[in-house]
Amino acid sequence: MSKRDYYEVLGVGRDAAEADIKKAYRRLAMKHHPDRNPGNPESEGSFKEAKEAYEVLSDAEKRAAYDRFGHAGVGGAQGVGGGFSSAEAFSDLFGEVFGDIFGGGRRGRSQVFRGADLRYELELSLEQAVAGDSIDLDLKTQVECTRCSGQGAEPGSSPVTCKTCGGAGQVRVAQGFFSIQQTCPHCGGSGSMIERPCRECSGRGRVRKVKTLKVKVPAGVDSGSRIRLSREGEAGRNGGPPGDLYVDITVREHPIFTREGQHLSCEVPVSFATAALGGSVDVPTLDGNVVLKVPPETQSGSVFRLRGKGVRSVRAHGVGDLFCRVQVETPVSLSAEQKQMLRTFEESIQREGSRHNPRARSWFDGVKEFFERMGA
Repeated sequence: MSKRDYYEVLGVGRDAAEADIKKAYRRLAMKHHPDRNPGNPESEGSFKEAKEAYEVLSDAEKRAAYDRFGHAGVGGAQGVGGGFSSAEAFSDLFGEVFGDIFGGGRRGRSQVFRGADLRYELELSLEQAVAGDSIDLDLKTQVECTRCSGQGAEPGSSPVTCKTCGGAGQVRVAQGFFSIQQTCPHCGGSGSMIERPCRECSGRGRVRKVKTLKVKVPAGVDSGSRIRLSREGEAGRNGGPPGDLYVDITVREHPIFTREGQHLSCEVPVSFATAALGGSVDVPTLDGNVVLKVPPETQSGSVFRLRGKGVRSVRAHGVGDLFCRVQVETPVSLSAEQKQMLRTFEESIQREGSRHNPRARSWFDGVKEFFERMGA
């Protein structure tokens, strides 16, 4: 039987942070642990499956191999297919669940720490989002100290093994019937001590600096899109791998266009004469101006579609359309002569009845029926 996807087993997304993976594993492990479900082979199998998934996804190198090659990339992972000891599993789970409460966790055994993931909010214009762009980001973050290459020790010296934990990074403390494993208080879980700290980073192995990154924004992104820059987050500690940088996209409102997925819409003002007699109007698009033909007797609110003048989405195929909503503009600042001409025009319209105003006739008929029903 084929193995389930590790992310599916833990119920997390493929971009889940380390803390979310750990939280999901804790919840499943406490639920399915054999000591809490004696004689239940289904719970025991679920516990083994969750343990195997966590052992891979909590390790940065194994996770990277799994993301790239799937189960074939982590063929040595143990879990469902390996041996199982209830006592050993309980010890691992106890240290995993309660280790942080008492000052540490299992991560101290690796003696290296992955850098934190970072998030950057990038605001783009509609033109940048539609066409794509290459943007320089100035990011203030923890980077590896170049003087000591991240070791924390002054060049010419090296960290020495911690005498308290013997390099393990953790110590065991008796608590009644339990033996609790916790982070070594002297080395902080690194397993080593620095006798001559680097004068550049004061022994931390990292310094805070502003680094510039070039981000390639693909054409068609929209608000809510996310770009992942692998290994561009904070530098790891003790030689650990750096975290990732997640760039969250927000597109600014545009003065002319409104975007809905692949489609754009805009309002096009036309004169009363053009709407009545027909004509042509220049309409802006992201590719330049186009001519919109307005047929005679066009009403305000009518919508015309310009095919292929929308957006090419990152995920969908083809290009969207531009929808132009006509707004008949009432003339302002009229002269006395112009006003008299409009009065004369209106009188001529009224003399011929309501055939020139079909909407008004329909509306008044509806009003008349409404009052008749109210009076009935």
